[in-house]
Amino acid sequence: MSERIVSTAQRGRMLASTIGKPVLFAVLMWLASAAGEISIPGTPVPITLQTFVMMLAGLMLSWRQAGSAVVLYLAAGAAGLPVFAGGASTAALFGPSAGFLIGFLPAVIVTALLRGKARLDSAPHAALTAVRYFGASLAGNLVVLYLFGITIQSMVMHVPFTTVAIASMGFVIGDVIKAVVASLAATGLAKLF
Repeated sequence: MSERIVSTAQRGRMLASTIGKPVLFAVLMWLASAAGEISIPGTPVPITLQTFVMMLAGLMLSWRQAGSAVVLYLAAGAAGLPVFAGGASTAALFGPSAGFLIGFLPAVIVTALLRGKARLDSAPHAALTAVRYFGASLAGNLVVLYLFGITIQSMVMHVPFTTVAIASMGFVIGDVIKAVVASLAATGLAKLF
């Protein structure tokens, strides 16, 4: 009987973790967009901490959990909740930042799939894990996300792809810094958990 109770309790904790983590990261993405934004001249897409939270989700959750977090976040915005940058909701999914919002899903999945397992048994292994996490963050958030964002923004605004790509380069330095911090934070948190 006590084995059955323990097994039920373990299943309950697993279920709470499986559901709770995506919900937590979806809320963190909203908080990151609500915390403020910085405008970059020449582009209608602001800088927020959403990509930082998305990098952490991709580095700390399974690809399914990370993808679920983004789907929850996008669904909240599509339903009319003001969760996107500047308090925007549904209309943002059809505006200049639509490609970046939609691109969050493939970007976080690519990040999660490329990160590999954390190996933290020695300082060199921890350093290699952080480097691998950094590479996964760049692949997901600078390659995949920018490809979606720039392509769709170009189509929505009827502006050549190269013009949008050049205007978007103002985001690169900030996203590289976010990738460094997210990689180090995820490696450090993996040591704790």
